Amino acid sequence: MVIASSVLDRVLVLEMVRVTEAAAIAAAKMIGRGDEKAADAAAVDAMRTALNQLPMDGTIVIGEGERDEAPMLYIGEKVGSAQGSGPGIDIALDPLEGTSITAKGGANALAVLAIAEKGGLLNAPDVYMEKLAIGPGFAPGTIDLDKSVADNVRSIAHAKGIDPAEVTACVLDRERHAGIIAELRALGCGIILIPDGDVAGVIATTDPDSGIDVYFGTGGAPEGVLAAAALACVGGQIQGRLIFRNDDERARAKRWGIDDLDRIYALEDMAKGDCIFAATGVTDGSLLKGVKRRAKGSVTTETIVMRASSGTVRRVVTEHGHGVAS
Repeated sequence: MVIASSVLDRVLVLEMVRVTEAAAIAAAKMIGRGDEKAADAAAVDAMRTALNQLPMDGTIVIGEGERDEAPMLYIGEKVGSAQGSGPGIDIALDPLEGTSITAKGGANALAVLAIAEKGGLLNAPDVYMEKLAIGPGFAPGTIDLDKSVADNVRSIAHAKGIDPAEVTACVLDRERHAGIIAELRALGCGIILIPDGDVAGVIATTDPDSGIDVYFGTGGAPEGVLAAAALACVGGQIQGRLIFRNDDERARAKRWGIDDLDRIYALEDMAKGDCIFAATGVTDGSLLKGVKRRAKGSVTTETIVMRASSGTVRRVVTEHGHGVAS
């Protein structure tokens, strides 16, 4: 198979791995310490430092918030050591998905990053997004965010040739999802409730070993774009609709050029063209093992990295000498 050349060829896949590894190692020092802000700050600082070492002209399109809300990795910030001369790259990131998980020593905390050519990633405002996602192997149109939970489960079951009660869904354990959970229970579906980390929840639909068929629920719109980038690499499907709770959030959407506030975003609306997705485990989870500190100061990490143009999915286990990411 011949893979079309892209500007991403100049930013190696393994360089993205090093970026998420650095953030995960920094955040892991705060596991179980009860300080969410310190854990997030450590991951942000490490990821920004690693990004600025890469020979690219990068722009943060999904980050820690708008400039007045975040001192580093804010939306619109330029990163990379080749400003004006290197390849133009759009970057979506979450240096620590699962800040409370990390602070409490829970499961499934990740350092997450996606990159694409300019214009390849949706510049989503930092609001909520209603999400519905499935993994690869389904025909287009299998899921529809305008339909009920029950109708979507029946559609997935029909496509898989199973009874609806055999479908297993992943849902964030939030009070706002009581209606979704009730519909799933009425069908007899299995439900995997997760305390946080909906990027990992969406990606779990791509792994046959997870047993998860579908992801339902409302979480952050930036996390929706990150999840879409991962699904773009493996052929999954996701639909999202932005949720606005007040006039301030509607105004924020307008600033980012979003006029249709009821629009349903398909995968290709959120992540298109060639893109690379990388995630490194901070704490142990269903997707990845967390950072492990070994004898004599070494550190082991596990990362999953995907690329859309090649359809490749790699798992990278790295041992870092003296506890420092290389």
